[in-house]
Parts: sequence; structure tokens; C-alpha cells
Amino acid sequence: MRTIALRQALREAMEEEMRRDPSVFLMGEEVAQYNGAYKVSQGMLDEFGPKRVIDTPISELGFAAIGVGAAMNNTRPIIEFMTWNFAELAIDQVVNHAAKMVSMTGGQFSSPMVFRGPNGSAGQLAAQHSQAFENWYANVPGLKVISTCDPYDAKGLLKSAIRDNDPVVFMESESLYGDLGEVPEEEYLIPIGKAAVKRVGTDVTIVSYNKMMKVAMGVADELAKENISAEVIDLRTIRPLDWHTIVESVKKTNRLVIVEEQWPFGSVGSEIAYRIQKEAFDYLDAPVRRITTADANMHYAPNLVAAYLPNVERTLKLVKEVLYMNK
Repeated sequence: MRTIALRQALREAMEEEMRRDPSVFLMGEEVAQYNGAYKVSQGMLDEFGPKRVIDTPISELGFAAIGVGAAMNNTRPIIEFMTWNFAELAIDQVVNHAAKMVSMTGGQFSSPMVFRGPNGSAGQLAAQHSQAFENWYANVPGLKVISTCDPYDAKGLLKSAIRDNDPVVFMESESLYGDLGEVPEEEYLIPIGKAAVKRVGTDVTIVSYNKMMKVAMGVADELAKENISAEVIDLRTIRPLDWHTIVESVKKTNRLVIVEEQWPFGSVGSEIAYRIQKEAFDYLDAPVRRITTADANMHYAPNLVAAYLPNVERTLKLVKEVLYMNK
């Protein structure tokens, strides 16, 4: 094992797949000569050349459409959005073309491609640059949605996504590209659709994904100081979602709290809460609870950013409520 940053893990996944398969290429704004807006693609232009690492104009709709057409013609594009906030401009290509291609053509064409880039908040970037879109894309049949921030998970899942025959939405975190983690020297793949139990526990299940995993793990650490054992699950894949791992955990702990960087209405946590009450109602000793962002646009002021996002303190209070410790 070796310790590398998240951006390096993502870069290695793309490099390894491009060496393995000449049909794989990377396209997006500043991915080539500038080495990537967040240096994820640093050095890739030198190795693979301008035909496989392609700088594009500032036109998300345009280069996403080129990617869909290329995927229909025996290539495997990786389309990088500088952030998923900008992908709103290309959502017609992702949702109406890539996701629907197999069904609309009766299986004659498919779109084996990856749309990737940072998602969610990244500090004081205000309303138009701080949105988390996992639930938007997970609502669309035909798309697979991955949201992860751990270098090990990110590398193994991105390699699987590039090899997958369906279009994959791959969501990263701008603020965590420098975070370090252990990654094997040898090649490995992580199957899409399998959650990871990051911490084993017996008293309460905490489910999260992407950067909110830091909050979930922080809460588990605080609970441990009071001899409370929390099981922490990283979803990693939002669609397909690994219901089995969540249900089996709830059967053991009898309590569930979901931590997510989503607006509350129609969030990923909403769907999880519904499924758990349907599949594991008899095992629950307390209502399923969730903590989300505020039901508002994110502002620029640091005090409003802090109030907007879930944190350890507020999440810990919520977990203690389902444990009936605040009565």
C-alpha cells in the first residue's frame, strides 16, 4: 500500500484505463495544457497526446454532446465538468441522450461513458457553485451514479465506471482533492453498487457519502468517547444503491441516521428512509432521522456557510435523539 491524494488516485485510474484500452479518452475544459483545473489530469497530455486528452471551449452542452456521439461509435469518453454546477448546461445530453440511448434505439446503440467532476460545496463559493446533484441524476433510469471522496474507493470505482457499458455519473469533491489515503500498488477494481462499512458498530447506523463521510466518522468518534458504538456506512454508489448492506446494519443496530449534503426535499436520504421503513420497519427502535443542508441557497458569508452544511455537533445531537439520550 502507498499513500496518495484523491486527485492522484483519479489520475491513475484514468491513465491505467487509457493504457489498457485505446478507445478511452478524456475531454473537458483545461484538462490538457493546463493539466486540469484541479490538477487531476496533470501530465496526461504529455503521455497520451492531444487526440486523447482534449481541451474544449467553454461549452458544456457542446462537448457533452460530442462525447455521447463518440460513445455511440465504439469509444469510451471521460467527460470532465469543471464542476457539476456547470453540467446543468449539459443535462439534456446526460439525461435525454446518454441515459436513454439503449432504450430509444432498441439496444442498437449504447453510451459507455463517464461524466465526472467535483460536486457540492467547496467553501465560500455561494449559491451557483455549491450544489449537490446526486439525487437529480439518481432519479434517471439508465444512469449509474457514484459519489465518493476516499482515494482507494475513487480509483477502484472510476476504473469500473470507465469499463462499464452504461453511462456513469461520477461525483467527486473539489475541497478533498488533496486528501490522502492508502491505495494498493497492484491493479484493483471496486464493483459499482456496493456500499462500504467504514466502521463496525452495534448501537446506531450512520449512512453517508462523499464529503459528509467526514461528519459521519467524526460523530462516531465522539460517540465512542461515551461508549456508544456507531456503524458507519459509505454508500459510494447512489444508483444502484446497496440496500442490503443498509438493511442488515439496521437489523443489528435498530436505529438509522442519514447525513447528506442535499437539499431536504426529495433527497437521497428521503429514498433511503422510505426503503428502510418498508424493508426493516420491525427492526426499528426509533424513527429514521436525517440531516441535510438548509432548505435554502448557500450564501457566501462564512457564518451562513457553517449554518447551511451538516456538521458534527448538530449530527451528534440528532444521533443522540434516536438513542433517546436527550430525554
